[in-house]
Amino acid sequence: MAKPPIPPPYLRTKLIPHAQQVCRLYKAALYDLKARHGNVLDFRYKAVLLRARFEENRNIKDEILAKRILEEGWKEYNATRFAFTFKYPYAPGGVAYETSTHRHDIQLDFWHPLEKLQYPDYFAKREKRKQEFVERWVKRYGPHQEEPVV
Repeated sequence: MAKPPIPPPYLRTKLIPHAQQVCRLYKAALYDLKARHGNVLDFRYKAVLLRARFEENRNIKDEILAKRILEEGWKEYNATRFAFTFKYPYAPGGVAYETSTHRHDIQLDFWHPLEKLQYPDYFAKREKRKQEFVERWVKRYGPHQEEPVV
């Protein structure tokens, strides 16, 4: 997760507090670690070390020094950033984004009776609900009438 470009002062719409800027840097660094280390144990160890580095500078009262440390942190992050960023598979930009298709309920009507016997309670409730739906539809719209083809 890269740092968003800073717009010129006359285009800025809000000020971001120093604490939130530090949180953004920490989150970006964590995502970078996650991309670097596939092994969960390695990632957690490095994440603890990263957190310790952030905790060292937590109680700095000098605003100028804190700002300088933050800028150095962003420089270090950009200089050592991993080339292949981590993306969750089903997130936009992930390898499986929009690959899961929605299965419509009508597909269950075409199951073989032996397959339906594996889930007797579910299909009993389903048939009951289908019948209730048809009855409500007929009550609301009337019985289905074939229209002649002209």
